Amino acid sequence: TPRPPRRYVLCEVLVEEPRCRQGIEERALGLAVRDAVARAHGDFGLAACCVSFTVKYLNAYTGAVLLRCRRDAHRLLCSALPLVRLLESRGQRYPCALRTLHVGGTIRSCQKFLIQYNRRQLLMLLQNCTNEEERQAIQQSVLSCSLTEEPSQSGDEEDDDDTE
Repeated sequence: TPRPPRRYVLCEVLVEEPRCRQGIEERALGLAVRDAVARAHGDFGLAACCVSFTVKYLNAYTGAVLLRCRRDAHRLLCSALPLVRLLESRGQRYPCALRTLHVGGTIRSCQKFLIQYNRRQLLMLLQNCTNEEERQAIQQSVLSCSLTEEPSQSGDEEDDDDTE
């Protein structure tokens, strides 16, 4: 049987103190998102979103998060993300917000978007530099950014280019 079409939602975890992100776990983030979906859309929304919902990737240092859900439920998921205001992990509570950056049909499309997004962020930092040392350090970071094609190493990399 063919696998159901999916959507990948790329988000950014926004916190007041960036060091707080390092304590966030995938499990806690998943529970917070499920709770927000239940509050926003009730039992129906929770069931529709959580059939194949998973947190595919979480980078605690940059705050990048990749969520997966079924294609027919991705709007329910995206509309509930602004309701996530608190993450509980390891006995700590972290006030936060989730900002949706991109919705894509494949993990690869989200990766490409994230690279371009990070490049733009670095260029904005470059424009706001106060001295030459900062400027050179950021220029070196921008120049080292590149997207190279690498062979897929896991079965998770999906090539279904579904359109809506």
